[in-house]
Amino acid sequence: MGSAQEQLRTWWKESSVYQIYPASFQDTTGSGTGDLKGIISRVDYLHGLGVDIVWLSPIFPSPQIDMGYDISDYKSIDPIYGNIGHVDELKDKLHERGMKLVLDLVVNHTSDQHEWFKESRKSKTNPFRDWYIWRPPKYDAQGNRQPPNNWESHFQGSAWEYDQATDEYYLRLFCKEQPDLNWENPAVREAVHDIMRFWLGRGIDGFRMDVINFISKDQRFPDSDKPVMKGYEYYACGPRCHEFLKDLGAILKEYDAFNVGEMPCVDDENEIIKAVGADRGELSMIFYFEHMALDYGPKGKFSPGTWTLANLKTVVNKWQRFMYENNGWNALYLENHDQPRIVSRFAYDEPEHRVASAKLIAVFHAFQAGTPFIYQGQEIGMTNVPKEWPIEEYKDVDCVNHWNSYKDSPDEDLKRLVKAEYQKKSRDNARTPMQWDATPQAGFTTSDKPWMRVNDNYTEVNAASQIDRRRSVYHTYRLVLEKRKQYKDIFVYGSFELIDEPNDKIFAYKRRATSGESALIVCNFSLDTVKWKMDDGPKEVLFTTSDRELSQVSGGELSLAPCEAIALLL
Repeated sequence: MGSAQEQLRTWWKESSVYQIYPASFQDTTGSGTGDLKGIISRVDYLHGLGVDIVWLSPIFPSPQIDMGYDISDYKSIDPIYGNIGHVDELKDKLHERGMKLVLDLVVNHTSDQHEWFKESRKSKTNPFRDWYIWRPPKYDAQGNRQPPNNWESHFQGSAWEYDQATDEYYLRLFCKEQPDLNWENPAVREAVHDIMRFWLGRGIDGFRMDVINFISKDQRFPDSDKPVMKGYEYYACGPRCHEFLKDLGAILKEYDAFNVGEMPCVDDENEIIKAVGADRGELSMIFYFEHMALDYGPKGKFSPGTWTLANLKTVVNKWQRFMYENNGWNALYLENHDQPRIVSRFAYDEPEHRVASAKLIAVFHAFQAGTPFIYQGQEIGMTNVPKEWPIEEYKDVDCVNHWNSYKDSPDEDLKRLVKAEYQKKSRDNARTPMQWDATPQAGFTTSDKPWMRVNDNYTEVNAASQIDRRRSVYHTYRLVLEKRKQYKDIFVYGSFELIDEPNDKIFAYKRRATSGESALIVCNFSLDTVKWKMDDGPKEVLFTTSDRELSQVSGGELSLAPCEAIALLL
């Protein structure tokens, strides 16, 4: 295993990131939708939590078909959120507190309302035609028009959309309103570089890059034989992906900015290390997805599947060790705007277990190797939407499209099964408004009709009830982030070793600095009290979810309560 001295030392490795979903964070206008002034009003809350970087999901003008991930103008701000002056104010307030601001760059695709695409679809000879991926139809033996190939959209159906005006299809890996840009065209790449320089020049500190590994497509556009998500093998890290990423990395280096790449559909470690190797100059870090698919069934996300602690250990151990040994870097995340709430997913969200579960997750998560990402509400233990919510409350286009293909089925059992999967895995679970306090609408808005319904448990789960309570979920996150900084040689730059792999209740691991100093993290993922033998004697309790003192953990055997977690300096 490589030594920690070989690890590149940099500010973004020592930081933690807080993701804000602007529509659901804080509304100051009574519109029912969150806004930039709302984020500005909560800067001290974020500073108190101890996070270093704030990442905003898209705030640019958008028809909001996919909640802002369909951008129609990259250099201004959607009026529902405010204006560019508010971005400057937010950046300044964060910088005053030693914090940084990161924006979401969505450049695999645009909105179909972007001026580039409006021009592109006008005619085959339009100067912008080649800014997008257009292909003529294919015809079967009966003369029926067919898409250019069998690739599938991530939001159900074909990845190709027919445009009658010019009798061609355009590629759209997501919604039909999200046409994919043609990165083979140098003008497209120049335009993206210009957007980056525009924001970096205003003092923004970096970007989260949406599905950035999809930007290079195999130009043969062959048919796929994959059973699920046909086609991804031809565009997830396509032929010129690393060439394009190097260009983006060079711009970021000029500004000492950082980028985190979302890289779905890639399980090949060697392909990923090309993007995040310290000597590659492409991405600072990546979101890998393997742990997020552990509860997927054979037919994808919305088919029933069961995760196991053994599977979680395998995936975490793989990425922790691989990145360390190859001088790469992980973005550590368990929640974001595309994932359900982790307490409901990998732990227990029943009222009697919820707090212990949320603390367990905090310890398990933030002491690993990589830059921790915390999604709004994760730090107070927010949960998935209630099981009783009707399908009408769900807003996510992925979920709605999926339901549209089942809603007319006469099979009521099948429909019940599908709805149960939405409650477990829909992106809506992460998009309910932030629960600030126990006042109406959880203090998120003064409107009677927020853009999305507030989770019913806001009177029990809210920030105001936790900020002043030392044993709250909020303070668990705050203290864990503090310890991570205090012992950065161990927790930022140290090695990772999985302990007691066969145990089906305990997830335990060691982190070790080059000095030899090490820490042990032990997490009981079960609802049983578990006795666990320790080989090393601890010299200090760094953090415990249940107020353990050193004398209680020094006998060579730990007795861990349900959902208890402890971090020990050895």
